[in-house]
Amino acid sequence: MATARSLSFTLQPQPPYSTALFKPHQTPFLTSPHTHPLVNFPKSNHYNLTLSCCTSHSSSSSSTSSILEDPLRTGRFLTNEELEKLQFLEDYRYYQELKSGSMWVRVMKADEMDMTAGLLSESFAESMMLPKAYESVLGFLVKQYLIERRTLMPYTATLIGFYREDEEENLQLAGTVEVCFDKRGANASLPTPTPPKNSPYICNMTVKKTLRRRGIGWHLLKASEELICQMRSSREVYLHCRMIDAAPFNMYMKAGYTVVKTDSILILLTLQRRKHLMCKKFPVLNSPSEIYISNPNEELPS
Repeated sequence: MATARSLSFTLQPQPPYSTALFKPHQTPFLTSPHTHPLVNFPKSNHYNLTLSCCTSHSSSSSSTSSILEDPLRTGRFLTNEELEKLQFLEDYRYYQELKSGSMWVRVMKADEMDMTAGLLSESFAESMMLPKAYESVLGFLVKQYLIERRTLMPYTATLIGFYREDEEENLQLAGTVEVCFDKRGANASLPTPTPPKNSPYICNMTVKKTLRRRGIGWHLLKASEELICQMRSSREVYLHCRMIDAAPFNMYMKAGYTVVKTDSILILLTLQRRKHLMCKKFPVLNSPSEIYISNPNEELPS
């Protein structure tokens, strides 16, 4: 099973950061589970991190009650429509039995930002082959990003997946993925080739290193698609994949994504890897209440 880790973030500290790793107006960008980052350089006046990959069953069983507590908060005034969408996100559950265990996916809560930032920063440092000492710096910056993104809910959501091998084991954080539902939740500086800003966009997917190749990345992707189908009437979703990342690319192709545009070779002059912009179109729904869900018996990509 090919796991997908798609991580990118835009970082513009104020005042400018002086470390050699994080230069002013630079954007490290990753789109792969196993390789090195790309770099992009937008400008901003504040921290602006842009971290940039349905077989399912809903579950509210007591076995997950310990991790399904505390209502979501955004820190801003919400309309009635936004409150309803926020409540839907709070209630959203994705459950899947795997060959090696089982996993649950739901929206990240405020007190889970530290561990989510830790997972993302660990993956980013690994892909860049950075010393472990840099992870604490990355963790701080990623957490600032997660805080900012949380204020944009319900137009975007960070999902986290929990996994355990058997009933006697405790649940552990296995992966994360971010979903933007429309332009109100879109990042200010999206990677190239730029997707339509008002279309749903999947990004920042990563799976814990020790839990890869178990189908977790595949089901994080499927949970994202299912949530998009329930939150939006849009028939298409976009994501990025670097050209050098064969395993994630094959997974996306198997999931129904096709390449719609590819970076020009000139992007190499900016020290970035060339990327594919990929799109998946969902079937036409017969009624507004119908939800697209993939075949529960579909074969996982190898």
